[in-house]
Amino acid sequence: MEAIKTTNLTKYYGKARGIVELNLSVEKGEFFGFIGPNGAGKSTTIRTLLGLISPTSGSAQIFGNDIIKKKEDILQKIGYLPSEAVFYPGMKVKDVLKLSADMRKKNCSEEAKKLCERLQLDTSRKVDELSFGNRKKVAIICALQSNPELLILDEPTGGLDPLMQREFFDIVRERNRKGATVFLSSHVLSEIQRNCTRASIIREGRMIACDSVDALSKTSAKRITVHGDVNLNNLEGIRDRKDFDGAVSFLYSGDMNSLLQTLSSGYVSDLTVSEPDLEEIFLHYYEKAGDRV
Repeated sequence: MEAIKTTNLTKYYGKARGIVELNLSVEKGEFFGFIGPNGAGKSTTIRTLLGLISPTSGSAQIFGNDIIKKKEDILQKIGYLPSEAVFYPGMKVKDVLKLSADMRKKNCSEEAKKLCERLQLDTSRKVDELSFGNRKKVAIICALQSNPELLILDEPTGGLDPLMQREFFDIVRERNRKGATVFLSSHVLSEIQRNCTRASIIREGRMIACDSVDALSKTSAKRITVHGDVNLNNLEGIRDRKDFDGAVSFLYSGDMNSLLQTLSSGYVSDLTVSEPDLEEIFLHYYEKAGDRV
């Protein structure tokens, strides 16, 4: 069963583009990544799925239910973590958590207590007094305390220190192993690579790639780093070249024999050949999509 399905989902803000003909499919129980820089359309997609804004055209379903016709039923199954959390001023953390639980008509006190302990959150403080990172913790607990079937996480780790980021993903992976579907929207590609099984890449409101993270990461290009003195000017297949003191690093997708001949004509004190990381591959997808636009 599909947890999320969109069909030609489109949202315009007047004449301004939000998302255009987005066709997305996320299976129940998946840990799915949604990749794109700021302004690509990630948050617009999420707000449309949640019914916070209405689509211009197209349709979407959550667990088989239309997002417009069954909005209230759908929201009962979703834990949503926005990129920036805003709370009623003057409220204590414990009151915010209770309000969030009451809106779902659930008693989440035991689960909230466990999460507060793991994330080291003081519930007696007022939300106005909290740092950005601690406000993010409040939002995380509001999203998770009801044990929702679908977690929609929009740039979830902003403001969290590295230890809290690790704890947060430990919690989310535990939920996923128990059957929860996770939809992780992020421009931090290492988060996608470490946690997701599949991902889609969005550019200027359009999906330009969707596959397993392993498949997205596979490419014929290699990251080559050469220490020494070699003339590479006539070698074809080089991109993303970076020159350092006594070394050069580049992505290479040309003929390996040509590379070896070029290297042998100069002086090489050290040579490293490695797979490019997901960030480099992501930029490659963007360059390819840009060529088509």
